[in-house]
Amino acid sequence: MSRSNQHAQLVDGLRQPACWPDGIGPDRVIETHISTVLLVGGYAYKIKKPLDLGFLDFSTLARRRHFCQEEIRLNGRLAPDVYLEVIPIGGTPEAPQPFASPAIEYAVRMRRFDQTGLLSEHLELVTPSLVDRLADRLAGFHAEIGRVDSRATWGDPEAVLFPMLENFAQIRPLTEDTQALSLLERIARWTEERAGQLAPLLRKRKAGGFIRECHGDLHLCNIALDGDALLIFDGIEFNPALRWIDVISELAFLLMDLDQKDLQPLARRLLNRYLELSGDYEALPLLGFYQTYRAMVRAKVTAIRLDQPDISPKMQEELTAGFSSYLQLALRYTGEGGGGLIITHGLSGSGKSTQTMSCIERLPAVRVRSDVERRRLAGIEGSRSSGSALGGGIYATNFSARTYERLQQLAEAIIQSGRVAIVDATFLRQADRQRFRKLAADLDVPFLMLDFRVAEAVLRQRIRQRQQQGSDPSEATLNVLEQQLATAEPLSEDELKYVVAVESDHLPMDEIRTILCVLD
Repeated sequence: MSRSNQHAQLVDGLRQPACWPDGIGPDRVIETHISTVLLVGGYAYKIKKPLDLGFLDFSTLARRRHFCQEEIRLNGRLAPDVYLEVIPIGGTPEAPQPFASPAIEYAVRMRRFDQTGLLSEHLELVTPSLVDRLADRLAGFHAEIGRVDSRATWGDPEAVLFPMLENFAQIRPLTEDTQALSLLERIARWTEERAGQLAPLLRKRKAGGFIRECHGDLHLCNIALDGDALLIFDGIEFNPALRWIDVISELAFLLMDLDQKDLQPLARRLLNRYLELSGDYEALPLLGFYQTYRAMVRAKVTAIRLDQPDISPKMQEELTAGFSSYLQLALRYTGEGGGGLIITHGLSGSGKSTQTMSCIERLPAVRVRSDVERRRLAGIEGSRSSGSALGGGIYATNFSARTYERLQQLAEAIIQSGRVAIVDATFLRQADRQRFRKLAADLDVPFLMLDFRVAEAVLRQRIRQRQQQGSDPSEATLNVLEQQLATAEPLSEDELKYVVAVESDHLPMDEIRTILCVLD
């Protein structure tokens, strides 16, 4: 009997209630390309099919046991309450006995969760607060996971490019649409050229420890809300090359998926929060490169499904539209924006951080905050106080100079990645404003200042409230505000032509877009 027939016989046997310890059989059996999942009571049992597809090999019992164990190990990092254990299945294929030994097969035992929380099926669940939680979880996860051994090839430029080119080769035979094939070749040429340009950075990323044992398949189909718990599941266990990747490649997959589902403002929010938490702004030049790759991965999956003989006309129409949308999205990522520079100007408590959040969601922008980068330079994590006296510690003149220098470096990197840099700082000294104005001129990008104008009484009220909450990176006190009021250098006549005044709780986005020459 062939291995596939034996697997089918085993599944038929497991459908019988009598073989289960409590006499309750599966209420549903789900078949995927590489596994069978039986839903039994409050649990799911996942059995790997005895396949060797090249990119995965489940052909022997020992290998299936190994990959079941890997699935528990890897997915237990992000969903430990779901991935419970590997169980043996004893008996015979005709009369199997779950939990019995000696094993004729193995299964991953998982806690069953409500599918109504699946984000891909319920986009209304993808809210700003959920996106913030995702960014927090992902940044924390990436900080904790293992780094690649320098002797491994994962992360080498050649290893990064190989699956990208393989995608194009696998898609070409699956479509006869001349327009799609033309787009495919255009994206393929760009991918090869861009890989060559990015090779030094790719090597630097590997040397810097950014190739890590990631989830590997991070998109909305594999994320769910289970009550209030955020579940990230179904990571890749079967092929280490697909999970030992740059952390920015992992993030790029999720950002691409949000873009494809018309959730671009939330994708921008996710990117900004992740970068603010991780400090990994160096990765930005790689983002479009990896987003293009991830869009092509989904295009390939869609093309393969389109090639199946038994799909309905309605499904064929949906898949064709999906294939086209992924190609168009990949093409969009290959185009680089012109960049731009926005700096804020305003006293502590004037709403700079709160209001620039709307810029983040409505522009192709990345924001850097002086409060965050100052603390990062000092090695201070979370909301812990630096204990700095007024004008001392991390707020001393020399440390402030280091902070503005760091902000300038980050702004330059953001602009050179084709994005608008938003620098959130007080900018009360004319010399600091001039430095950033010169940066924009040197890089030949538009420049503007958001001038936040708020009554002193309101500033004092906000600072008191922020101190009581204790959750903001800013350590500004009323004494700091008094010092700022006494020493702030007013905007010069020459600077006023770059100013967009902010005198309410709403930014004048149309005016900002016009100056920056960007669309929503």
